Amino acid sequence: MAKERILVTGAGGIAGVNFVRALRASAQGYYIAGAEYNKYYIELPDLDSRHRSPRHDSKEFVETISGIAKKERVDFIHPQPSSEALVLTAAKKELPAPVFLPGADVMELGQDKLLTQERLTKASVPVAETRTVTTMDGVETSFKELGRPVWVRARHGAGGRFSLLCQKPSEAREWISLWVDRGTPLDEFILQAYLPGRNIAWDSIWKDGKLVTSYCRERIEYPFKHISPSGITGTPSVARTVHDAKVNKASEEAVLAVSQRPHGAFSVDVKEDAEGRPCVTEVDSGKFHTTMPLWGYVGVKHLRLPWWSNLADLYVRLGLGEAPPKDVVRSDLFPAGYYMIRNMDSGVILWREDGWKERVL
Repeated sequence: MAKERILVTGAGGIAGVNFVRALRASAQGYYIAGAEYNKYYIELPDLDSRHRSPRHDSKEFVETISGIAKKERVDFIHPQPSSEALVLTAAKKELPAPVFLPGADVMELGQDKLLTQERLTKASVPVAETRTVTTMDGVETSFKELGRPVWVRARHGAGGRFSLLCQKPSEAREWISLWVDRGTPLDEFILQAYLPGRNIAWDSIWKDGKLVTSYCRERIEYPFKHISPSGITGTPSVARTVHDAKVNKASEEAVLAVSQRPHGAFSVDVKEDAEGRPCVTEVDSGKFHTTMPLWGYVGVKHLRLPWWSNLADLYVRLGLGEAPPKDVVRSDLFPAGYYMIRNMDSGVILWREDGWKERVL
């Protein structure tokens, strides 16, 4: 039987490297081609062939990816960065191979945190109370309504973009003004009530409107947090798997609020309030969180779970038209209490509080 041929775009980013690594752990023996804008990072993943691609906002992006897919005779295309996924889902009819993505309207909604919050509120999904920034004078009023401290953040982007926990209105105004003076529109900022509880990520795969599998993990520490004003730098350096029925329920409801027929990968960010109630802060569709494929790699290589715990492998097989496995678990895919500890040039360790540990990378 011939190997399925897969094209991964954005293959040189951390998430792309993790996705390729997870596919290498599959018994399917995939042929993996990679495309990447950065001429250095394309050297990082374990690929069968490497290709440079233009930025996602280039007029040549779709044509270039289609050309690579035709040249490599691929059976499936996985765009890892959300920016590339949005472009390719909008152009899916032009592609020579299938993608496993939500529609462009769903992805555009997920990439706007303000619109996402409004949609979730209408669906009675718990969220952080949010205010828009239309004038600097309005910041004072927002603080009175939200209480202190207030979380300032950008409507778009990842990695804690423009985020800062502010104790007083003058601090928020100065922070926002700094970026407005550098060309950021004022309405790019939103203010949210601070949620002091756990920071949780819920990752899932859906097909034709039905949840296939999911798991959640608590983010405990971020790399280089000491050089970030907010302490948030995107992907965590320490995270642990958790089982929480309330988080599962809120996250499923959030996905169904933003998409009537979820299809593909959906990742939900959750922050707990002072009473421990999970509140949804983001719903990302069409992309894998950075460590989502790495947890799948851990599942099959170190936890000795069934093949479908390898989320990248499961996702590709579903995207190629296979039906969901009959024995796949719908939630809590990984056992609770496992810590993933990782840092630049330090490898990856799987650890438990009873002292057990195993090196992953």
